[in-house]
Amino acid sequence: MEYTVKSIRAFIGAKDYELSRNFYLDLGFEERNLGSKMSYFKLGDFGFYLQNAYVKDWVNNSMLFLEVKDLESHLKHIRALELEKTYKNVRISEIHYNDWGKEFFLYDPSGILWHIGEF
Repeated sequence: MEYTVKSIRAFIGAKDYELSRNFYLDLGFEERNLGSKMSYFKLGDFGFYLQNAYVKDWVNNSMLFLEVKDLESHLKHIRALELEKTYKNVRISEIHYNDWGKEFFLYDPSGILWHIGEF
């Protein structure tokens, strides 16, 4: 059987749900509220579910990869948002160059690790 795939959506948790919601809004995602315990955040055609749920081992091991076309411009834009000043525990790395491409890392307020990269 051949599948017709329209999207794939991860579920991630939040240590402080309201803080994480605000973080993703400030980062530029659009939110569709799905009730008091879950929202769908999207950029263009892609997105994820943010849950009002926190399991330390789960959140500390959650990673998402966001592929972008122009990594340097994306990093410059994110740095200009000054998220590290607004949100405790948010960290943004420098660009790391690998044999497959390049990426930088962004930790959200709960510790979710985002790999933002360009192949």
